[in-house]
Amino acid sequence: MVDKIGLSERRACRLVGLSLDRYRHPPADDEMTAQLKARIVETAHQRRRFGYRRVHDLLRPEFPGVNHKRVYRLYTEAGLTVRKRRKAKRPIGERQPLRIAQTLNEVWSMDFVADSLANARRLKCLTVADDFSRDCIDIAVDFGIGGEYVTCVLNQAAIFRGYPRAVGTDNGPEFTSRAGAMRTTSNTS
Repeated sequence: MVDKIGLSERRACRLVGLSLDRYRHPPADDEMTAQLKARIVETAHQRRRFGYRRVHDLLRPEFPGVNHKRVYRLYTEAGLTVRKRRKAKRPIGERQPLRIAQTLNEVWSMDFVADSLANARRLKCLTVADDFSRDCIDIAVDFGIGGEYVTCVLNQAAIFRGYPRAVGTDNGPEFTSRAGAMRTTSNTS
């Protein structure tokens, strides 16, 4: 605007919203900022899984007057970001078509339900239902339900109702356990 239109510096800066001092003296990195930037890049390349907060913690003894916001600004200006890890893909088991129950005890379904008490302690409920009669076979309520607990609940329910032909679950990760396979060990002493 100063060169093309011929406005004065003061008027052009006022129209743009820039201070006259900032226009006359553009910001330049001082020596300490250049050193800090170099150390941030060096530390980030040595420790690739460290974000700007941990880099700041490592550089705090060297640069005691530097706060985390300045480290963050220089960290992002250098294009340093920690890549987020991808979620581990679980192997997909053999999927079988959904079996529609025709008789009693043919297919049981089970799932976990969660709730919390007034003191914010979490409760877990294991619900087991017969798909044909829609009867609730068993509900186990506890603060934590592991694989051994689930097998005990199913064995206890099978004592009274008989074993089903199939047990259906959702595709969630909560039913992945080796607890059922451990029951086959024998004692030979």
